[in-house]
Amino acid sequence: MCVENTPPPPSRLTRRGVLAGAAALAGTAAALSASAPPAAASPSPGTDGRTGTGTRTRTRTRGDLVIDGGTLLDPATGEVTEDAVVVIADGIVRAAGSRARTRVPGNTPVLAAHGRWVLPGLVEAHIHLNTAAEARDAVLSGATTARSGSTNFYQDIAVRELADRAPRLAPRLRAAGIFVTPDLGDTVLADPDLTPLATLRDGVRSREALRRVVEVNLARGADVIKTRVNERAGLPEQDPLAQVYDRDQLSTVVAAAARGGKGVLCHSYSEQGCHDAVLAGVRSLEHGVYVGERTLRAMRRKGTYFTPTLTAIAGLAESSDPVLAERGRTYLPVLERAVLAAHELGVPLAAGTDSSGGEVDPIGREVELMREAGLPALDAIRTATTGAARLLGLRDRVGRLAPGFAGDALLVDGDPLADVTALKKPVRVVRSGFALCPVPPHPHSRSPHDTPVPPRNHRGRRRPGRHRSRPVVRHGERGRRRPRVRRPSRRPRRSRPRQGRRLP
Repeated sequence: MCVENTPPPPSRLTRRGVLAGAAALAGTAAALSASAPPAAASPSPGTDGRTGTGTRTRTRTRGDLVIDGGTLLDPATGEVTEDAVVVIADGIVRAAGSRARTRVPGNTPVLAAHGRWVLPGLVEAHIHLNTAAEARDAVLSGATTARSGSTNFYQDIAVRELADRAPRLAPRLRAAGIFVTPDLGDTVLADPDLTPLATLRDGVRSREALRRVVEVNLARGADVIKTRVNERAGLPEQDPLAQVYDRDQLSTVVAAAARGGKGVLCHSYSEQGCHDAVLAGVRSLEHGVYVGERTLRAMRRKGTYFTPTLTAIAGLAESSDPVLAERGRTYLPVLERAVLAAHELGVPLAAGTDSSGGEVDPIGREVELMREAGLPALDAIRTATTGAARLLGLRDRVGRLAPGFAGDALLVDGDPLADVTALKKPVRVVRSGFALCPVPPHPHSRSPHDTPVPPRNHRGRRRPGRHRSRPVVRHGERGRRRPRVRRPSRRPRRSRPRQGRRLP
């Protein structure tokens, strides 16, 4: 079937779009219903504002919080402020600085940060989020903002919507949609507008076919476009140095994305492949193990970003497959030298773990590997804050804790300028003004947003037996809740009926 004369897919919501979106939203809808944050009543137009008929309930998606007493690091300037205060209102930083110069509003929840360092939420520039559980894990590991490296069935677009509606459940996301690659495989089932491509003998290689995949991505709401120039390193049967697209084909993808106002990230390994991708105009080079000096100089001249995904390459060296393990041991030192050369030449760097397959590596691990490659600690931190924020087009919204920026923050034990590994295990994560617990909290240091207020009687005392805490089965655990055992009451039952129902 020819795709040359097929008109671009419609961007409006159609029945086909609803069906495709429903498949991707299945996991995120469950997450919303299971972990809904506190709701506030919002009167609909024409009502008197009272609850009841005509009142619409709206879930609160932005929080208020004061981070009090930590050591604040501004990655943009390198300035360190001791005994700092960060004021977040409606999910936005309103003030940040020393206690003497910062006015703290009353009646605002306070997160104590004494003895800890406070940094902006980290930015993950290359991750594959296919499920709501992976999105939640990414946030709890410190990535409050991210860029997708593509998904098979537009799951990242659903995760992006989840982040907008429930920011505690997912990072702020730039979605890439599906991968622009010669062999789409089962991805042709992601959208009916892609099915004509399944009959192409040579796969997605012609200009018409390449434009078609980009247009479908744009119509479905992709923020960026992901393509490739080389085969994969994570599959032992493939040769990562084999080139699958030439410069003209990559230029076709870049031009089609540019018509929709979007940039392109390109999976690459070989020296020639990296060079072709940069000259074709991609926004960022991903992996880039054998990127050469001539290409790095072109990247500096054109402002092309380098996302080396050191975490993914280091992970290959630990593979049980001997081919992949040898590949990782060979590639990692080469890539580390390329990262240091890029930094010394002034090529902008962005941190990305390339996490996928249900396991989310902490973005702090990528910062650690940047440091091991030879970057100064502050510059390594910038690859996951201000640098990655610029790549995502969010330089005025994320990457710093300054007035007008997003209320995303990390609390870590230890000085990250002395030891960047502190970023791998944040003590607390703040997402859009909501304080989250990456690890089970101490019972006396819970966040006001994470702990429900026990019901009380008219004397202000807790109602006995009506607020029993139950063990929570966390993601990955196999434990089960113990069955409730009814104990015989010491007092005889009253004859009058109970008032109201028992709270769980």
